[in-house]
Amino acid sequence: MSKLIRAMVFGLLGASIALPALAEDLTFWNWRPEDTAAYQKFFADFHAQNPDINIKFQGYEPSSYATVLSTALSGGQGPDLMMVRAYGAFEAMAAPGYLMDLTGKVPALENFPKTAVAAETLRSDGKVYAVPYASQTIFVMYNKDVFDKFGLSEPKTWDELLADAKTLKDNGIIPFANGTATAWQNETLTFGLGSSIMGKGFYDDFMAGKATFEDPRFVEALKSLTEVKDYLPDGFTGLDYPSSQQLFTSGMAGMFVGGSFEIAGFQKAAPDMHIGVFAAPAKAAGDPALVSVFYDGGFAANAKTEHSAAAVKFLNWVASKEFGQEFANDLGNVSVVPGVEFKSPLLGEVASLNQQSIPYMMLVYFRYQEPSGSVLLQQQVQKMMAGETTPEEAAAEITKGIATYYKPFQK
Repeated sequence: MSKLIRAMVFGLLGASIALPALAEDLTFWNWRPEDTAAYQKFFADFHAQNPDINIKFQGYEPSSYATVLSTALSGGQGPDLMMVRAYGAFEAMAAPGYLMDLTGKVPALENFPKTAVAAETLRSDGKVYAVPYASQTIFVMYNKDVFDKFGLSEPKTWDELLADAKTLKDNGIIPFANGTATAWQNETLTFGLGSSIMGKGFYDDFMAGKATFEDPRFVEALKSLTEVKDYLPDGFTGLDYPSSQQLFTSGMAGMFVGGSFEIAGFQKAAPDMHIGVFAAPAKAAGDPALVSVFYDGGFAANAKTEHSAAAVKFLNWVASKEFGQEFANDLGNVSVVPGVEFKSPLLGEVASLNQQSIPYMMLVYFRYQEPSGSVLLQQQVQKMMAGETTPEEAAAEITKGIATYYKPFQK
């Protein structure tokens, strides 16, 4: 029944007769079509509490999502609700005024981790435009069954890591499944294997403006990557990301340097595999083993939605502990909603590892301007692993590129 017809009927029958409320249909877009079933379940639970609001899920391929979404929003259209990235990619959506300002609309955000909220905050006005939903951790995953078969345990030192890799290789198992053909995997390798070698001291000095990427501690982390070259698959420079994943889930490789976002997919692809996780160890025994952490994205509303009140209801719901628990249980992610418990022992271990961490630096700090720190790092590591440049030269090029806009590097 249209609003006009309702008004006419209401006028004819008199104000004493109450008509049923019109249901509002809202659209929701994201870049994970593989999560369709989970989101349909989430939306059914939301609808049960809000029977006058229906949410329709639409998933797009990750590679095209940003273009599809920005094109729709720039045309004054697009979905009512959406997932948005964090950091620099988030600002590309928030800055033009496409997203609803959440100031005062989602009180629960006051209790979220400040770093998570900052990932969805527009730097130019200091306002929050999305509800953050998950953290992601970069580390080493390993096949427990393979490790047990050869009497291996989680390494405590860098030398132990290389010794484990050698044992695997000597027994016909590829130590690390990773290739370098897919550019962003080189960034993952750098921080998945190098965060502990960089150490918190480097990160603290970097943030204080006392260090660049030419710092010996960062260069040492790059050098460590060259030490694992012999333990990557044959032809690793031409090995892409999906092929690397298949090497791990097939049991042909013992370890995979990646993110916690991989876990649910790996468990689905290889349900009988027992997966373990560890932070790559530091060079010296006793030094902290660190992982690298970033926030994945957030839930936002279209600034031009015709269903503002319903959209705000939804955003308050995804900021609730109830949703955070569902999200963690069903999608295997570390929810950032305070108070969520992790029923999966593996997810609980990831959350524990996060207590000793540094930020995933290029994504968190250097994807706002060009040249992107991620692109610089990915290109230089790709060349370094192919033997086309040295760790020192790679570090110098990364610093030089970022120095074009980052003032602390211009001293």
